[in-house]
Amino acid sequence: MHFELHVTDPHSWARAGRLITSRGVIPTPVFMPVGTYGTVKAVHQWELRQVVDAPIILGNTYHLYLQPGTEVIGQAGGLHRFIGWERPILTDSGGFQVYSLSKIRKIEEKGVWFRSHRDGSAHFFTPRSVLDIQRTLGSDIMMPLDECTPYPCDRAYAERSLALTHRWLDEAEHYWRETFDTTRQTLFPIVQGSVYEDLRRTAARYVQQYPAVGYAIGGLSVGEPPEVRNTMTEAVTETLPEHSARYLMGVGKPEDILDAIERGVDMFDCVIPTRNARHGLMYTMHGTINFKNAQWKDDFSPLTGDDEQYCPYDKQYSRAYLRHLVMNEEYLGMMIITVHNLCFFLALVRQARRHILAGDFTAWKRRMRKRVSRRVSR
Repeated sequence: MHFELHVTDPHSWARAGRLITSRGVIPTPVFMPVGTYGTVKAVHQWELRQVVDAPIILGNTYHLYLQPGTEVIGQAGGLHRFIGWERPILTDSGGFQVYSLSKIRKIEEKGVWFRSHRDGSAHFFTPRSVLDIQRTLGSDIMMPLDECTPYPCDRAYAERSLALTHRWLDEAEHYWRETFDTTRQTLFPIVQGSVYEDLRRTAARYVQQYPAVGYAIGGLSVGEPPEVRNTMTEAVTETLPEHSARYLMGVGKPEDILDAIERGVDMFDCVIPTRNARHGLMYTMHGTINFKNAQWKDDFSPLTGDDEQYCPYDKQYSRAYLRHLVMNEEYLGMMIITVHNLCFFLALVRQARRHILAGDFTAWKRRMRKRVSRRVSR
């Protein structure tokens, strides 16, 4: 596996490249649909391939470890065979999920104790055990165990947390290099440091002692203001090596993705397009449509205008019908909007890539950011 950098925008840090894996080529920038439990909610795998055309999806180590369990997935031959997906998969370490269990977890030097949100049973994650889980899952890109600091976070805590994350990374890196087939499963070190720019730059320099296909930026999109997130992202991308992929974990809204692409990020994942679809929110290049609003009750126009179509459903159904489905909590409504939203997010990063290659990304991004952050009204 390796990363190829093709073009950098002349007026920003935006980049176009390719991540080459044994299961397929991933053009970047790329958005990765989140398949928490081995499924992207409300979407068939054939839709992910044929309609969304997602080159890679994300799986969640914490949730898959708890249900159905690594033994079951191992018996199936790994996560790809278990879910019927032949393209690349990235798995996180479970660190963010453990972070979210603040009341039922305890962080120690050797790892993290936590109680399952499902049945209350006790479990212990270590830098080695989370890699062992991901070895069984068979993901193409793995994440090491790290601590995701909350926002706000005082500096003393951020320093202690970062030092612990680096000790865990040291252990994970050595274990991966000594015991894994590193040509089949690669490891992305994670840059932490909360919202302190000097800590972010220190972390970005620290992880470079481990040459990697890509590096992840963690601990953002946890409540900090967008301008703070942008400053931290920029500090990290300025410090990381140019010819490795950069992955901003858990981001985000369309405008946030555009801001991060401008700052040199290549890879994204977020539950926003699927989670918000289940609440009736649809994304377009002209802004978002909330189908719970009464204004769509008698709007029989297609989901998108004549100048845009992201999936086959956009011209097949009317806005009035989608509102009817959403208001009655019909599964079909969730499915249609979910597929549309994923198609939109992939279309957005693909358009960004085309404009980076064409050399006019900055001007396009300025216009597009204003459009996607609007609310659509008749």
